[in-house]
Amino acid sequence: MQLTTRLARPTTGSRSHGPGGRRARTALRAVAVAAVAALLPLAACSPVGGGAKSAQQSDAGSATSGTVNWWGWTPTDVDTAQGYIAAFNAEFPDIKVNFKLVAISDWQAALPPALRSDAGPDVFDMQPGAYVKNYKSFAEDLTPVMQKALGDDWQSKVAPAGVSGLSADGKLVAASVGAVYSGTVWYNPALFDKYGLQPPKTLDEWEKVCQTFKSHDQGCFVQGAAGEGFDQDTLQAIANSVSPGVWTKASNGEVPWNDPAIVKTLDIWHQLFSRGIMQPGAVGYQQYPDANNDFLTGKYAMVQMGTWYTQYSTEKAMTAALKAAGVSGAKPFPILPMQFPDVAQAGNTSEMFGDADYGLSVSTKAKDRAAAETFVTWLATSKAGQQAVADQLNDVPALKGVEPDFDKITFVDPATQAAPVKQLLSQVGTVTEPRFALLTTDVQDAILAAATSTATGKATPQEAADTLQKAAQAAR
Repeated sequence: MQLTTRLARPTTGSRSHGPGGRRARTALRAVAVAAVAALLPLAACSPVGGGAKSAQQSDAGSATSGTVNWWGWTPTDVDTAQGYIAAFNAEFPDIKVNFKLVAISDWQAALPPALRSDAGPDVFDMQPGAYVKNYKSFAEDLTPVMQKALGDDWQSKVAPAGVSGLSADGKLVAASVGAVYSGTVWYNPALFDKYGLQPPKTLDEWEKVCQTFKSHDQGCFVQGAAGEGFDQDTLQAIANSVSPGVWTKASNGEVPWNDPAIVKTLDIWHQLFSRGIMQPGAVGYQQYPDANNDFLTGKYAMVQMGTWYTQYSTEKAMTAALKAAGVSGAKPFPILPMQFPDVAQAGNTSEMFGDADYGLSVSTKAKDRAAAETFVTWLATSKAGQQAVADQLNDVPALKGVEPDFDKITFVDPATQAAPVKQLLSQVGTVTEPRFALLTTDVQDAILAAATSTATGKATPQEAADTLQKAAQAAR
């Protein structure tokens, strides 16, 4: 998942991928996950972050012992966080890591006062784009730490998006854990087979597929349209069908947000509602837990999700996700990715886009700073840490050369899922279009307003685009 969207994922109760919201009646609960510290000799440890003290604080403490309080909106699957911490403790048994999961909807309210206090996190999640600008002053510059971990040429060893998107004012404010990419839809092939359907490739096909599902009292497509991040994912995917790359150009200020291609994008977005593709009440839905749970429980055949959803192609993660969705004793079912349809029907492939999913920042007030640096650099730069990330199929590793060990990954249905999943993960290596990195908070808010007003018919696509452009101009 990512903050504004998250971005991304189910929790063991409900889940989320990036800060968005969820129904008022279902709040994400904060979860503390404490790693078990084994009593092994320190000599057996091999510090990743190095024993050097922080460049910003002379007394950084020990690099091999201490307590690290990590706050994040992700990993929202608690088992994933536990897995990372357990693998870390295999090398660093005397560093205790406590993970606190903060509800996506609560993140912006909870983090600033915590960072200003003496009781806040030592390590916290960071998302490219607006959050780097908002929280950079609370984060240590990790450039020296990365240099120590990977050498002076460290930038050549990690994904570029994890550097540019998480840097500000010449400072690396977070170390990327991995990347996520959007521009895909996931579907339940069993439901398609049941009614003799194929994944839609155009807007007209999508409407017909939905009509067939509805004729059998089966939900078709579900999305949480109440959150900016997931609305933006769909809008950017539509825009890439209308005019490839135009969304990124608008984000860069190269074309205005009321460019004809963006107006057409908003018009097609409106058609998803008017033609019955988007589920009823979508603007009141959150992606997590609402849309996610409705898909997992079989109420809908398709859900808008990015590469972070790949983890649910595995037996272990799908089983946990079904349990989190409240399905008792449910049998895991296979899911498959499909490319976002060519909704403009102009023959354009709707290319994917992505950023570093999240990075880990070390707070300038971290108590055991050296231990915090050790944890961050282990997860973000070590082969063992990045392999743990890769094998979750949640994020594409930040460290180059690390790939999932498919010999250790059990798909729900290997015969149907292995090839499509491997193909999806291989094709993201060529993606260059960003997701959130170019947008400010004001523009993101304006995108949500444009999406909502167009979806509900309170504004025409042209009116919504004009308002969006005015907000973007005011934010410069």
